[in-house]
Amino acid sequence: MQSSRRKFIKGVGAASVLLATDSFAKPFNIIKDLKKISPNDKIRFATIGMGIQGNSDTRAALRNPEAEFVATADLYDGRLVHAKEAYNKDLFTTRDYREVLDRKDIDAVIIATPDHWHDRISIAAMNAGKHVYCEKPMVQHIDEGRAVIETWRKTGKTMQVGSQPSSGAAYAEAQRLMKSGEIGDLNFIEATYDRYNALGAWTYSIPPDASAQSIDWDRFLGDAPRRPFDATRFFRWRNYRDYGTGVAGDLFVHLITGMHFATGAIGPERIFSSGELSYWKDGRDVPDVMVTVLDYPETEKHTKFQAVLRVNFANAGAIKNVTRIVGTEGEILWSAAGLTLTKRKLPKAPGYGAGESYATFSDAMQQEFKKEYDAKYSEADRIAPAVQEIKFETPKEDDAHAKHFKNFFDNLRKGSQETCQDPVFGFRAAAPALACNISYFDKKIINWDPVEMKMKKK
Repeated sequence: MQSSRRKFIKGVGAASVLLATDSFAKPFNIIKDLKKISPNDKIRFATIGMGIQGNSDTRAALRNPEAEFVATADLYDGRLVHAKEAYNKDLFTTRDYREVLDRKDIDAVIIATPDHWHDRISIAAMNAGKHVYCEKPMVQHIDEGRAVIETWRKTGKTMQVGSQPSSGAAYAEAQRLMKSGEIGDLNFIEATYDRYNALGAWTYSIPPDASAQSIDWDRFLGDAPRRPFDATRFFRWRNYRDYGTGVAGDLFVHLITGMHFATGAIGPERIFSSGELSYWKDGRDVPDVMVTVLDYPETEKHTKFQAVLRVNFANAGAIKNVTRIVGTEGEILWSAAGLTLTKRKLPKAPGYGAGESYATFSDAMQQEFKKEYDAKYSEADRIAPAVQEIKFETPKEDDAHAKHFKNFFDNLRKGSQETCQDPVFGFRAAAPALACNISYFDKKIINWDPVEMKMKKK
């Protein structure tokens, strides 16, 4: 879709790319003169977008005592009223996010808007001197990633992408087990994020006062196609490609983030998606069932492996949303609640007998085979090591969401750009998820360069 926003971003990218001499996917020197915040100072932040995730992010940020919530922007008046009721009657509120960026007393912003606003506000915020916590996916379209990364590098601001589950204890344990080689050579990952309820399928409540007067509809549309006011599209924007990124951008991105965090992977090289709109036929234009296969090449961090992701919003069966990492000597099965490591190895001797070709040999050949087999394999070679199962339970006090903000705030305070999900990491999780959508709608395999972070023809 050609748009004024796309032209704007291309202009920003073209200007800022002049500052980078190497490929933007390569390491770079962190700017040394970043503004630091005194340990005694509060980090004053604003939230742009006070919907479901904006409120969740704000509460998680405030569970860090160094944070102070001072302003918010939203396009629905009722959310601005609620923000004052829920947080502070003196909170600065506005419909126009630019008024937040213009304030000199704000250190950082949380961007929790619909996906089609992520890149524009992230770029504007960093150029305005603000540090940025941007909800996942970092961008709505793959071609928007470069400009965000280049702006981050040019400005030297701290940026964190908000796929917070990976800051939980179970994810850290999965990463530790992978680094120590507990499951041998990685060869397969499967991960699911199924749901079976209306709210989980994004049929969110719409307030009775929703109208063109209480909502800034034109600003909401941004660079999306013009259309008359529609409260359903405003409050259930995830259901529409004009504003959201479907199940891939909302949920696959969490699964990919977790995989990358645990394994050290930086992205697949081939992506293919299939699915359908199975149950929630309410006018949405994105699928409610999607399955994607991602082929990951071998790197210095891991062997070649295949990943299969699934979201099913109409799963009336048993729902067990877990990630299963399989290797040649075991598997790790994990969710936010904890994980189970199962270690299993084959015996050295392959065995012989019923159900395979040995039974078809003549008596003489069976005797000869057995003699050679006994000479080659000892009794110990024929016994598999006992299966080991090790469980890890996430501590009750573990707060992945607050910890994700703490990582952001800690780096912000010391003038560092080394957050756990910086824009390069965030884009390497978002881009494959967005490629899942391209594969689904265009019915084709997507070839991806995970190092240079760009689509390939083949």
